Amino acid sequence: MKLTKKSHACIRLEKDGRRLVIDPGTFSEEDAAVGAEAILVTHEHLDHFNEERLRTAMESDPGAEIWTLASVAEKISAAFPGRVHTVGHGDTFTAAGFDVQVHGELHAVIHPDIPRITNVGYLIDGGKVFHPGDALTVPDHPVETLMLPVMAPWNKISEVIDYVREVKPRRAYDIHDALLTDLARPIYDHQIGALGGAEHMRLAPGASADV
Repeated sequence: MKLTKKSHACIRLEKDGRRLVIDPGTFSEEDAAVGAEAILVTHEHLDHFNEERLRTAMESDPGAEIWTLASVAEKISAAFPGRVHTVGHGDTFTAAGFDVQVHGELHAVIHPDIPRITNVGYLIDGGKVFHPGDALTVPDHPVETLMLPVMAPWNKISEVIDYVREVKPRRAYDIHDALLTDLARPIYDHQIGALGGAEHMRLAPGASADV
């Protein structure tokens, strides 16, 4: 499986000539979802869900489909009848040849005064890759490659490190990093790598790795 990092929280997975994209939001490239047969969205926040990017991908490929939770599906399903699928925790499905399990229900706490919204994570091909969205969800399944939200208004580095320790992946790749400055990156790289207990790596937007 080929993993390509797009900007911020978006990734593209390719296998057997087929493509799946997760979270092509406002901080990702305008064409981040174009060419994907399947698009998965973890929640409604703009850095993960951008209606224009989804419409562009869906209109460019009449066979493309979206899987997401109800709060996102209700915003775009009317435009693409039968091509937007609503999922929740515990669901399983196949998209673009990838087996997908849905894990998690709620977005991480930003502040006690801010109501929590729904959020789901996607476990791909039996644990090859796990993308948690905006939550520190621990799936009840071994994970080889964890997409790690390293910097967000809702987390701190100690929580990120403990999350890697709890999931126990073989490797962790950074996502949710658009707000992380180049000045801070070496600090995050060192602390997560030294304390997380797993191989910690990051890819520049557009770079790829085999997982």
